[in-house]
Amino acid sequence: MAEEEKEAAAESENDSKKESGGSNVVLILIVVLLVLVLAIGGVVAYLMLSGDEAEDATAVKQEKVEKKRSHRSEDIGVGPMYPLDKFTVNLMSENGRRFLVAKMNLEEDSEELTPELDKKTPLIRDIVISILSSKTVEEITTAKGKEKLKEEIIAQINRHLEDGEIRHIYFTEFVIQ
Repeated sequence: MAEEEKEAAAESENDSKKESGGSNVVLILIVVLLVLVLAIGGVVAYLMLSGDEAEDATAVKQEKVEKKRSHRSEDIGVGPMYPLDKFTVNLMSENGRRFLVAKMNLEEDSEELTPELDKKTPLIRDIVISILSSKTVEEITTAKGKEKLKEEIIAQINRHLEDGEIRHIYFTEFVIQ
């Protein structure tokens, strides 16, 4: 009988362990689900809140661009283009072995300027060659240097035009060697 009591006691311990083990699994499962729900909720909230800020930033950028465009006289659009042949010039350098190959288009303010540009092509080429050959590599390798170069060429060419003016220059080829 003592053995039967021991077996009954052992069985009751096993049953209580199984019940407490089962409740531990349920408890762990509930905690994991709760953590997942909170994580998903946090991600959704972050995405919703950050989406509004991105849209606001985009709207502010677009407003700034629109204001800039409305204040610029170049908002008319791109005018007629006058292509120039390729220029190959020596750049100023100590050893004299650096050269520039450039091709550009001149943006005209009106089509009435094209016949005058046709007549003055040798003068325009001379102006461009003189300006390009007076530059060093360091002056024209940066973006600001190229912008200054464009402005200088435009100013010099416009001094010799009567029927209109050049609004902008577009480099279609620019190789320094």
